[in-house]
Amino acid sequence: MNVLLVSIDSLRKDFLSTYRETPAVVDYEVDTASLDRFAERAAVFDSHYAGSLPCMPARREWLAGIQEFLWRSWGPIEPFDETIPRLARQNGIVAQLVTDHYHYFQHGAHGYFEDFSGFDFVRGHEYDAWQTSPKNPDEAFLDQIDATSPLSQQFLNRAAYARNVEAFEDDADFFAPKVFSKATERIDNANEWEQWFTYVDSFDVHEPFHCPEPYASMYTDEEPTDLDLTCWPYYGRIDEGQSALDERELAFVRSQFAGKVTLVDQQFGRVLDALDEKDLWGNTMVVVTSDHGYFLGDHGWIGKNDPPVYDVLANTPLMIWHPDSQRMGDRIDTVTAAVDLYATVLEALGIDTPTETHSRSLLPLLMNDTDAHRDWALYGYWGATVNVTDGQYTYHHPNAGDEPPRNHSTMMVNPYSWFIPPKVQKNAESGDFLPYTDAPVWRYTPSNQSGPEEHLKVSVQHDDELLYDTEADPRQNENLTESHPDKRNEMRSLLVEAMESLEAPSTEFSRLGIEPQ
Repeated sequence: MNVLLVSIDSLRKDFLSTYRETPAVVDYEVDTASLDRFAERAAVFDSHYAGSLPCMPARREWLAGIQEFLWRSWGPIEPFDETIPRLARQNGIVAQLVTDHYHYFQHGAHGYFEDFSGFDFVRGHEYDAWQTSPKNPDEAFLDQIDATSPLSQQFLNRAAYARNVEAFEDDADFFAPKVFSKATERIDNANEWEQWFTYVDSFDVHEPFHCPEPYASMYTDEEPTDLDLTCWPYYGRIDEGQSALDERELAFVRSQFAGKVTLVDQQFGRVLDALDEKDLWGNTMVVVTSDHGYFLGDHGWIGKNDPPVYDVLANTPLMIWHPDSQRMGDRIDTVTAAVDLYATVLEALGIDTPTETHSRSLLPLLMNDTDAHRDWALYGYWGATVNVTDGQYTYHHPNAGDEPPRNHSTMMVNPYSWFIPPKVQKNAESGDFLPYTDAPVWRYTPSNQSGPEEHLKVSVQHDDELLYDTEADPRQNENLTESHPDKRNEMRSLLVEAMESLEAPSTEFSRLGIEPQ
């Protein structure tokens, strides 16, 4: 069996026709014909949840089967991780990566691409350190993406993106067309091998929501080059500070997000065409998913990281085609988790899943051997609030204790600032601290130039417990902690059970202000 894994970054379920029952943040239908076409033949998972957030923590779950956020921030593939591409190569399977996800190549993200037999890296997205010319890119575009603001110049350097795309002329120059063009080439060439694993990791629909025509104008009557409108909002509250957006500005951002969804969707159609032309459906499992969603004014937020981890971010799309499954075309509503893709891919490739991982294969579900899979999914950001769902209710527990978060890794990273060099952590101690390996790691309370206390406050996300019935209230507007105390206690116990089953550090319980059972 071959395996094709496609991840589409920041893809929201409610923008996909196949998930149209999810209440949408826009009142128009977004064209997702290719993903609809795939969904018609695949099994569609309705209760699939992210795990470790955001970008690289999610990819460690997919590629190494480790749900890392209880122990570690954004960081490298560890020496003790047994990644899918490494195991594939050891078993004579060619492993290929196609991506424009530049985080693979930055500080603190070592080891993610090195295990592949070969890879394509499409340059230039977001803050990718690629072009240094022209020194002075288009002034109007710099203004529209707010590249001249103090925040951009001191912290995020949006001018780098303007330089990267200065020479772009039509849609073929943009990232999704390049990624999926190279993906079709890799699929074609993979047929020279007896068996293959190909991972296509599209950074789109991630911001900036900078679209070529016709996509930029597809869902708006505004002029996309209007300097009063931005395609690249800052993360935060939409009613205050640098991230503030009025109704017109927010509607435009949503339209550009929708335009990118359609652009990526149409390019994904090229992969489906390649599978058709090469007659590969009979011996290839195809998985399509996303790492997380993106707030577009939901609950008053734009972006990610700072808000509570509502379902708009955590309840992610998942569709799987398997030629031997009896459940193709079905909807599967049992709880599944991002980390489960690791064991699923390995089993499809005919490789035993290493025992010391957190992954559970989805193939028993797909082969109709069971209807049960998980009682819970646990998800969140390192050092922030911790969240659990049973598929109907979601419970979100705040940082209620005084214990600081501790990072566990063989590498000293700066967990608050992934884009700058690792920082020496002078308070680090070495030892066998991880329940899933006997390898020694550094354990430390991270420090940063501006001091850890400031960042601990940033990562709080919310101060009170949150409880939602996502069947009765899918937009998660009514917090039930006060009106449903029994359910609150039940879900809090489920959170503790989930953390205990993963053998979470005792300091995590202290940090959250909860006691093990």
